[in-house]
Amino acid sequence: MIKKIAVIGTGVIGAGWIARCLAHNKKVIAYDKDFKIEKKLILEIKRSWPFIKKLFNKKKLNLKNFKYVTSIEEAVKNADFIQECATENYAIKTKLMNIIGKNAKTNAIISSSSSGLLPTRIYSKCKNPARTMIGHPFNPVYLCPGVEIVAGKKSKKKFLNKANKFYKSISMNPIMVKKELPGYLADRLQEALWREGLHIINEGYATTKDLDRAIEDGPGLRWSLMGTFLTFHLAGGKAGMKHMLKQFGPALKLPWTKLKAPELSKKLSSRVIAGTRQQAKGKSVAMISNIRDEYLVKLQKLRKKYENKIRK
Repeated sequence: MIKKIAVIGTGVIGAGWIARCLAHNKKVIAYDKDFKIEKKLILEIKRSWPFIKKLFNKKKLNLKNFKYVTSIEEAVKNADFIQECATENYAIKTKLMNIIGKNAKTNAIISSSSSGLLPTRIYSKCKNPARTMIGHPFNPVYLCPGVEIVAGKKSKKKFLNKANKFYKSISMNPIMVKKELPGYLADRLQEALWREGLHIINEGYATTKDLDRAIEDGPGLRWSLMGTFLTFHLAGGKAGMKHMLKQFGPALKLPWTKLKAPELSKKLSSRVIAGTRQQAKGKSVAMISNIRDEYLVKLQKLRKKYENKIRK
């Protein structure tokens, strides 16, 4: 049974993993190369706790289950499950996994929070790569239940199954990706939308606010319950997806999209930064995060009621 968790890297994603694991009574040991980040980390966990408490019906934050250490070796040596959250860089992650692999227990599962790097390459120098994989979460990790499990070429099914079981034990909904691919699943879809948005802004058709409202008041409302494909299935009327493909499939060949990312020029960057600042209306990132978290708690409780009607 997985009881002790090591989290390597305690930025936004690492902090989210720590908070989620603490909410499910796991013992967590954390390490970050920036030793001064501990106080900031505790403050972030405390900020997120009121929302965690509401979603998971938890009473009190127990920091006795949390320990911050000053070396990777100490963090991983007794861990049953290691969640790595370092910078998205092959060289950094490969070096880190080499250290983790040498110092972890032989049966400890090692999972990377990478957003799109290939696990086979990340773990190319890791001892016993059979127990390695990607466990890609979504921000905020302490509230979002999705996690993509991506196996490398040397990953073994028994460890993937154990990871799947562990993620479920902390109230997550794992998706087992069938083959390793760059960007995995959700980020491939997000990046396509992001690229198109940057082109639209760059060419002066809309502001960041216009594009966000287009999603918020349109497909975004539907996506939180049923995603892209089931949404399109309904759009096809009585014949469902069959009619949708026949009616709108040819439109996919129209020159609507620009799949290559635009150059992030100074002008485009300024537009995007200024636009999002205007949208924030003077509110800090922390203030907006609190509003988002309150919404996500209520949304997930509402969604559970309706998704059971569709999925069961």
